[in-house]
Amino acid sequence: IQLYQYLLRSYLNPVFGRVAVADIREAQVRRWRKNLLDAGATPVTTAKAYRLLRAVMNTAADDGLIRRNPCRLKGAGQEKSPERPVLALRQILALADAIDPRYRALILLAVFASLRWAELAALRRCDVDLKARTVQIFRQLAESPGGGFTFGPPKSGAGQRTVVFPDLIVPELAWHLARFTAAADDSLMFTSPTGSPLRHSNFRRRVWLAALTDAGLADLHFHDLRHAGNGLAAAAGANLRELMERMGHSTSRAALVYLHSTNDRQRELAEAVAAQARSELGRSGSRGTYVARPDGIGA
Repeated sequence: IQLYQYLLRSYLNPVFGRVAVADIREAQVRRWRKNLLDAGATPVTTAKAYRLLRAVMNTAADDGLIRRNPCRLKGAGQEKSPERPVLALRQILALADAIDPRYRALILLAVFASLRWAELAALRRCDVDLKARTVQIFRQLAESPGGGFTFGPPKSGAGQRTVVFPDLIVPELAWHLARFTAAADDSLMFTSPTGSPLRHSNFRRRVWLAALTDAGLADLHFHDLRHAGNGLAAAAGANLRELMERMGHSTSRAALVYLHSTNDRQRELAEAVAAQARSELGRSGSRGTYVARPDGIGA
């Protein structure tokens, strides 16, 4: 809702706010989109704004206010977000070392449990089980533009999940809980120094940017930590269903991003197949080698 309100206020209303929906034509929509891009709006933001306008006009068509939706630009609503940087494990640890100790566990849990910012900001002491090495996601924190906070369910039903994290970070989480989290079970795990819920903008300005500089990293978003964690899980052998459950996604589209093949992985697979073939050849009494004949038939 906040995103739609922002897009409406910043991109739709300045051009279409005082125009009757029945008077909006395809040429106007085309010119509006071009002007946005020429003015410096990113392709991703422009696509989001276009999709909102198209949804508004679809409703107008359903209500009989217009005969045809004028938002008919092929591909205009498709997002092609730029590829985010892939963090190496050493970079993740360097960032955890560089950041204010109050937020070290936040960084590690974001990576090794593949959690979103809003999910981390809503975590309570009772949501983390150090013995079982699990974190339960029941809710997320939404920030209001005026400064307030609300707790609500995750982005989708699949977002309510239990994620297992490695024993590697258990001491870090235990130290954080003992030092920075209030004793009550429903106390927020991560808060500002004053004990209030975390605001992403404040965290970025006061903590994140300085830590990136100290760690020698640049152009990094907090969400890239989740991206790195998903990549680590995929590299460790997680299949599509396991990735979807870990990420809290109800569709496979996002999880498939992390199941890309690399040259090294392809080489490992080829060598594994060859080893299996050699084993079978050995049991059958063959020479254990395969030589291709000139005619392409093996001997």
